[in-house]
Amino acid sequence: MDFSVLFLSLTTLFSTLLLFFIHKLIIYFSTHPKILFTLRYFNNVKTKPRKFVSVDESICIKCRGAKLLCGKPRCPVLVRYYKNLEVKPLIEKKVLFGSSPPSLFIGRMGYPKVYAGPMLPPIEGDTSYMDTPELWHNISIDDLVAFRMKLVRGKYRIDVSNMKGKIVSYLQEIAMAAKPVDMEVEFEKKPKGVITLYDEVQPHGPSAPIKKIWVENPKVDARIEKAAYDEMKARDAVLWLYRQGAFISSIQKAFSAGLFGIKPKMVPTRWSITAVDDTIGKKLVEEIKNNPWLNEYRIYYTKSMDNLWVIFMYPSSWQYELIEAWYPNTTWNPLGKKIVMFGDHEYYNGRSSYATIGGCYYAARLAVAEKLKREGRQAGVVVMREIHPGYIMPVGVWNVRENVRKALKGEAKKFDDVREAMLFVSSLLHIPIKRWIETSSLLKNVLYQRRLEDFVK
Repeated sequence: MDFSVLFLSLTTLFSTLLLFFIHKLIIYFSTHPKILFTLRYFNNVKTKPRKFVSVDESICIKCRGAKLLCGKPRCPVLVRYYKNLEVKPLIEKKVLFGSSPPSLFIGRMGYPKVYAGPMLPPIEGDTSYMDTPELWHNISIDDLVAFRMKLVRGKYRIDVSNMKGKIVSYLQEIAMAAKPVDMEVEFEKKPKGVITLYDEVQPHGPSAPIKKIWVENPKVDARIEKAAYDEMKARDAVLWLYRQGAFISSIQKAFSAGLFGIKPKMVPTRWSITAVDDTIGKKLVEEIKNNPWLNEYRIYYTKSMDNLWVIFMYPSSWQYELIEAWYPNTTWNPLGKKIVMFGDHEYYNGRSSYATIGGCYYAARLAVAEKLKREGRQAGVVVMREIHPGYIMPVGVWNVRENVRKALKGEAKKFDDVREAMLFVSSLLHIPIKRWIETSSLLKNVLYQRRLEDFVK
């Protein structure tokens, strides 16, 4: 047999197979949905029409950058914002002196070994407004970003259960401070100039590892100091401070810094925000369950940051629902061509699982329960939130808590008939009321289920 002919035949066969596989790979990389999705966000490559992107349009609503449900190591939605919101370094040197609002941040990646540190701007004086959401009434996203991006985050690796060391001591002093705290931080390298975005936490500026730190002796908030040194249980400390009139944001910082509990430990900032909202909200709900029912239908509403809030209260034992409607091209619905509606609810006995809608659920529930507690009533409550395209980035769950509070401080529109009330709700919302009813569990009950008293003559 002529080996040269055999070799030539094998070479031809191998080349043909190789070309075949290369052709298949080209087709795969040009049409596969996940590859398309990745290329679209990371390389700005022109892709096939959107119909080939198979990522569930509601997946971003469910994930919000926290669970990475799309299977990627980083959230592509947030990556896009990081790229678009790159800013020049706020400092030219590795040493920064300024007045912390006071503010600190405890990370969650790698828990229980996480990065923790103070946040400070290159500004001296009264910077308290920079980290006090309770003061951010009617603020715009542009104004919020303008001062939040000045907060530089120092990072130091800690074990959340190890409450010893200078950095831990400094962070706890900062968390107890009643006024801005002067400090000087030397970084190992210059802070990176990007804005960091989360759903639960308000945005902040660049970060860098801490090399050295100096903190002045702060003037402490006597209430937080008492809660810390009286060795109260964490839940009791949170509730006591709330009753003493401390800001929710101050309680959350102290909780995160590990100031409370018999065996205290630091808590990631994101978790501490929801934990405090949930703890206070649950307690208020327990208390209002002993109150008489509301005897009318009420509607409250407000607008902020291209969000529309409508709160519907009705005569009932305690039940609560939050529904969000995300328009296309908003933070958590960037790919959709349709409005995505999503919600969670609870009845009289509460929930047994974490709300899939996230920390917003507990923030709004706290605000609603506060209102009913003040009035000595209990009721059914449905909070409806429309998020329009002007809401270009997540700003934190404070936005939910403070805007529901704001709406409930306004004058309510009152009705004796549920259908008249729903007609007014319909006039406020941009989305047809039919879609809200289809999405809601509680609205269906109110409108279509006849209660026992309806049969009593």
